Amino acid sequence: MKHIFKSGLFAIGILAATHSQAQTHRDSSVGDKISHTTKKVGNKTSEIAAKGAAAITDKKYEGKVAPGGETVYINEHSHYYYINKKGHKVYLTKSELRDKPFD
Repeated sequence: MKHIFKSGLFAIGILAATHSQAQTHRDSSVGDKISHTTKKVGNKTSEIAAKGAAAITDKKYEGKVAPGGETVYINEHSHYYYINKKGHKVYLTKSELRDKPFD
């Protein structure tokens, strides 16, 4: 009886060890590419939505641009801002505004 119990316990131990070693390997480069692409798409979506909302609710400052050449908006409190690549408002002072170049 002891011999059968020991053999069964040994078999269960081997099965448990084999099962823990049989986990799938996650390819991190594919996961990193998906994560990077997801962030890019999310940032672009946020940027487009924020620019659309700003164009509707706030006025554009026609003669000036932000330091990177982005469109400057003026909100209801007369604050100047532009929308960055992540869709966030970046507020500017009057001294940071640049004249719009002629094309």
